[in-house]
Amino acid sequence: MPAYARRRAYARLVLRITDARTGEPVDATPARRGLTRVQAHTRGSDPTHLRVLLVADLLVRALELGGTPVWALLTGEGRQAELRAAGAALGVRPFEDGGDTGAGLGEAQVLHVVGEGGATPDGVRVAVAPVLWEAPGAPGDADPAALRMALLARPRSATLRIGPATLDEAGATLDRWRRAVADWAGRPSRPVPDPVRADLRTAWEDDLDTAGVLGVLRAVETDPDLADGARFETYAYADRLLGLDLTRDLGAPA
Repeated sequence: MPAYARRRAYARLVLRITDARTGEPVDATPARRGLTRVQAHTRGSDPTHLRVLLVADLLVRALELGGTPVWALLTGEGRQAELRAAGAALGVRPFEDGGDTGAGLGEAQVLHVVGEGGATPDGVRVAVAPVLWEAPGAPGDADPAALRMALLARPRSATLRIGPATLDEAGATLDRWRRAVADWAGRPSRPVPDPVRADLRTAWEDDLDTAGVLGVLRAVETDPDLADGARFETYAYADRLLGLDLTRDLGAPA
């Protein structure tokens, strides 16, 4: 049965995120409509802190997709230029320097994204588990798109081991999907089916479950009852969160 066959109710979904201080889920969107600050806290440019920056980027994307204005900040120490460059290669959009934010701009909500055990000021603490790098060479030597795909494939609360096989599998899946999306783009357009859209949104609104989003895309890829035009629109829609550049090969020679 396709992952999206559960047909959840889609009305008024709200992004909920686990606060590491309490272990309880909280609304990432403020009760009163207003600015949300997403602040990434890093202590270097290693793979774990690159994952912290990526999770912050995903939070910004998810909030903006829900219509929430966001102020994205990076506060860190040690090799910040390297971290920003590695993040840019991964498709992370620019974050402002959060070194001296003070009281901010009267934001209605503050979400602090930090590695496990990291301390933050008051506000919701979004903890990110470590990355154990087991691939040859430095992370900067890996294909950035494959690395982003690998980082998205596991819940942020789970320690992630990245070795050669992990990167190869992620790269192969990404290549296959990009070719498929380019092919589907040439078929008659169809809207994203309502149950598929509901499952995509339910996954990312549930503690930013990118692994669940990828699972829906795998089901869509092989469902014989879906038109190719609907597959294309589904992948393009999900990529607004995932940032995998799935439509990159549109118009490229076969």
